[in-house]
Amino acid sequence: MNHIPIALIHPTGSPFARNAAISLGEVGLLQEIITTIAHNPEGSMSHYLKLLPAPIRHRITNELGRRTWIPPNGVAMRSHPWSEAMRMSLVKTGLSRRFGLGSQGPIDWVYASLDHHVAKHHLQGLAAVYAYEDGAATTFEVAKQQGILCLYDLPILFYRMAREIQQEEAERFPALSASLQAVREPEWKLRRKEQEVALADHIFVASSITQQSLLREGVSPDKITVIPYGAPIDYFQPQPKLDGTFRALFVGRVGARKGVHYLIKAWEELQISQAELMLVGVNEFPETWRSQLPDGVNYVPSVPHATLNQYYSNANVFVFPSLVEGFGLVLLEAMACGIPVITTPHTAGPDILTDGIEGFIVPIRDSEALKEKLEWCYSHPQELAEMGRAARHKAEQLSWGLYRQKLTSKVNDILKK
Repeated sequence: MNHIPIALIHPTGSPFARNAAISLGEVGLLQEIITTIAHNPEGSMSHYLKLLPAPIRHRITNELGRRTWIPPNGVAMRSHPWSEAMRMSLVKTGLSRRFGLGSQGPIDWVYASLDHHVAKHHLQGLAAVYAYEDGAATTFEVAKQQGILCLYDLPILFYRMAREIQQEEAERFPALSASLQAVREPEWKLRRKEQEVALADHIFVASSITQQSLLREGVSPDKITVIPYGAPIDYFQPQPKLDGTFRALFVGRVGARKGVHYLIKAWEELQISQAELMLVGVNEFPETWRSQLPDGVNYVPSVPHATLNQYYSNANVFVFPSLVEGFGLVLLEAMACGIPVITTPHTAGPDILTDGIEGFIVPIRDSEALKEKLEWCYSHPQELAEMGRAARHKAEQLSWGLYRQKLTSKVNDILKK
């Protein structure tokens, strides 16, 4: 076992952060996890929740269930919940929009607050910190002064490439510009992103497109490691399709950054019978867009993650035409369910599937290419089913265990230098 203390910092506890923590914890490298809210279903809070009236208890339990994070054995969990609890309260009560803080509330403030707190209170005795985009600038600055190694995880395209693409899209579709976040990010936030990349001793990314966005900025290839995220093959599994309707499915934030408007255009032009395009997720389009959806396109607001397996399994093909992405975990969720995918090179598609085997890769902003592939899927049900079986097989190869193995191997190599 290694005895080199590392702290992992992530404000919201995403699946990739949880698996990175497991990875470092399995080999004895992780000393502590630092986050905002980390729910332990077996912890003391569960006892107090039982004292609340049932409706309130169920709402809180459902929300906390999304924030479950149990540390590996021997690893301390340091929770600093107040900023995130305040943000969630603003969002749930609708006050966030009323105060002009957007649908996600003051998320940048949550990231920056935890970053400053870690820099001030959590760096003593550490050999390295493992931190994520938007939550590492101050931590890295202080860590460098103390000779602490700075490991950085960038889950999405570096901001310059992301902003360039979204600015182009805003010019193409001015009515959709409000949903293109990178166009409106403040300068102080962009400077923090630059500082994080400059101070990082090594950068971990999950896709080749994210690597490319860094290489464009002159970051040395030796400073970047690409490790694709893992497929949730135990949580998501193939299930029988419940009807005979041909169904294309999108899951994610329903907006311009994800290229959904190109998908809707392709579907409208297809005009195929007994078919449905289903869009599942939080709407980021203007409020009037639902009334303008063409026939055969159905929208379902955000659903509990535990119910997504049935949505994937009732689809024939999963379509994810994103313009700006770092990976797209939904791709592996669909593949784990045995559903082939259509996606773009601006996701992890080129890293996790072979074009024409487990799905298709089409250019961004290309409704004609989407239309062509959807028409092929509709016209070749047997070949499409075989493609779905290949997708499940590939997902089984791309497990979270493989991700953790590759991550610990690289971190160990870095620590030995």
